[in-house]
This record gives sequence, C-alpha cells and structure tokens, in this order.
Amino acid sequence: MKKSKLSTPAWILEGYDSPAAYAKAHGQKEPEKEKTKSLKIKVCPKCGSDNVGIVLSNMDFEEESNTGKHWECKKCKWKGSDIKEKKLTEDELMKYLDEKGEEIA
Repeated sequence: MKKSKLSTPAWILEGYDSPAAYAKAHGQKEPEKEKTKSLKIKVCPKCGSDNVGIVLSNMDFEEESNTGKHWECKKCKWKGSDIKEKKLTEDELMKYLDEKGEEIA
C-alpha cells in the first residue's frame, strides 16, 4: 500500500492570504462559502402546525414495501403522505422554538 502525501495548496505557495484572494487574482470564480446548516421541520399542509407524526400500520414489511410514509396532524387530524417541510437555519430554529415556548436542553 502506497502512502499519499498532502500537498500545500497553490494559494499558500504563491503567498495569498486566502483561497478567495487567489481565485480573484487568477480571474477565477471565488469558491462558494460554507453553507450554513439548514434544519427541516415537518408541518401540516392544512393548518400549518408542526405537531405531526408518522402513522403506524399493522401491515407486514413485505406488504408495505410499495407504500409511502403516512402522516397525521395531531391538531386538525389531517392524514396523508404529502407533508410540507420548512427549512430553517439554526438561528431561525432557535427563534422559532423560543416563540413556541419549547424548552431547549
């Protein structure tokens, strides 16, 4: 087994302070910034509540292989498979939980 060596990036070898400065000097598009982590919460498509859960069935695994996940809203009793998702950043999620009154451990 051959060991691989790490090589020093070109932007360091040429004396630039960052990959963005290197890309700019060479007329390249700046590398994309690290994306902020987005979190998803499931919401009811009928009433918008996040109090939803998966409906369990009595079917065997083999019989259930062609069905999707079925959801149920605990607030308005909606049932279905076309659940909506909200994407929130970590800060938005914390604000959402604060407004909702959830205790964060």
